[in-house]
Amino acid sequence: MFNKIILVGNLTKDPEVRYTPAGTPVTNFRIAVNHVYKQNNEVKKDTMFIDIVTFGKQAETCGQYLSKGGSVLVEGRLQERRWETEDGQQRSKYEVVAQSVRFLSKKQGLPSAEAPPDETTDIEPF
Repeated sequence: MFNKIILVGNLTKDPEVRYTPAGTPVTNFRIAVNHVYKQNNEVKKDTMFIDIVTFGKQAETCGQYLSKGGSVLVEGRLQERRWETEDGQQRSKYEVVAQSVRFLSKKQGLPSAEAPPDETTDIEPF
């Protein structure tokens, strides 16, 4: 099977970095992806909010350089995560496991030595 997704969007809030019990960095962030279309001579705009997860060195880099409002291009795969709440309800959500994250907007005022890389990639450790 083929499972690949490519998205361009803006972060809706700052990324959250955490670590697995084994010490592997994991960063989660959400992007807003806009879709503009015309319907009956009227321009309409839909926005989707997509959760992104990154692992390893890529997670550290995303946590360090990304911030709310920043633009990114994300390549990865779609996955469904399932869990059970404390009261026994089944929950699930879809998220993108990023294989590549390209930073599209640079932070203003950073010296060149602190500028983020153009792209980060990492293989998922699991």
